[in-house]
Amino acid sequence: MPDPSAATIIYNPVAGRLVRRPDLIPQAAERLQALLGRLVLQPTTGPDTAGRLAREAIAAGSRLIIAAGGDGTVNEVVNGMAGSEVPLAVLPAGTANVLATETGIGSDLLRAADRYSGLEPRDIALGRLSLPGSPPRFLLLMAGVGLDARIVRLVDPAFKRRWGKLSYWQGGFAQVGTALPEFDVTFDGITRRASFALLSRVKNYGGDLEIARHADLLGDDFAVVLFEGPSSLRYLKYFAGVLVNRLDGMKGVTVARARSMEFRPAGDEPIDIQIDGEHAGFAPARLEIAPERLRLMLPRAFRSR
Repeated sequence: MPDPSAATIIYNPVAGRLVRRPDLIPQAAERLQALLGRLVLQPTTGPDTAGRLAREAIAAGSRLIIAAGGDGTVNEVVNGMAGSEVPLAVLPAGTANVLATETGIGSDLLRAADRYSGLEPRDIALGRLSLPGSPPRFLLLMAGVGLDARIVRLVDPAFKRRWGKLSYWQGGFAQVGTALPEFDVTFDGITRRASFALLSRVKNYGGDLEIARHADLLGDDFAVVLFEGPSSLRYLKYFAGVLVNRLDGMKGVTVARARSMEFRPAGDEPIDIQIDGEHAGFAPARLEIAPERLRLMLPRAFRSR
């Protein structure tokens, strides 16, 4: 007999694809039911509700949590599940779907549901962000400090809903010609000054680029890329380096690995931080690999490196 609490689908009804196709969730649930038994559907009701729904579902006996939405929704669910032995599966429905792209789950929600039987649970290391006066937050994919987090904060939500990933490109080009605030990064006993730091667990960045090509989702550290200099015009060179895979060894760029890093502003301007594509606050901050892990459903063929 199927378990009556086999799985809970936590979905974001205002995720880009679900706004256009609200029928996708019931269709996916119908396809998954044959494999999993009875499914409980739980829509989020606003920001910061998905984590609570995940905790409640686990407490009620769900043996699988399925997050349907973008990377921000997945992050909220992860924050409700970190350290649990209950596995998490993902149905892509958001703007970028970095996790689904990275792991080969793909960008088609119904196809991802059809391929569920080809997934297996893997224990994944999580990052943890600590800010003064705030409880720690977990991250699954990446953290950005400085430039990209500033873009995330400034992107208009309505513009993002209409134009998706193009909103971030527009926000990035809007920074060209501006002076970027700098901050100090300390790791492994050294301190570097930067205007953008990427700490990534995945190679994929935003669904379109690979910046941290040495990242390993199955490893236990961050792939680190630091970009120096307050001039935004310098980023035209850095961007070219990303496109041709020449960041390692480029002047002004540091490519490294680390398990923990600390960030402090070098001046009076605020230094933005994003985790998994959502704005998370301002430095000073500490980012580290957390002792808690996540059991994530991944394609059997997935190998990070």
